[in-house]
Amino acid sequence: MAKGKSAGSLIGSWAFLIGVILAVVFGFLGSLNQTLIYILVIIGIIVGLLNIADKEVGPFLMSGAVLIIAGALGQSVTDGVPILSNILQALLVLFVPATIIVAIKNVFSLARD
Repeated sequence: MAKGKSAGSLIGSWAFLIGVILAVVFGFLGSLNQTLIYILVIIGIIVGLLNIADKEVGPFLMSGAVLIIAGALGQSVTDGVPILSNILQALLVLFVPATIIVAIKNVFSLARD
């Protein structure tokens, strides 16, 4: 996460923390409805736009890719534990948009150089 003191990075840091907490809480509540999905997607976009500094792009994309792959594959493994499967789904809904935004920003940065 970005360590800067700008308002954007502060909002991004809080969005990340709130997003992870909400993903876990929503996972405990059961299946995600459309409203909860929109909330997590918006928070994921905010995290991707405001929270990742240039030096953190590589590690974030690697971690995000691993989290997405493990979360997607882990859902089929955790079908016997619905709460865990729901939490993984909620985390995916949060991290997929964030990872996509950071990857797009990185591609534009590479193309600019």
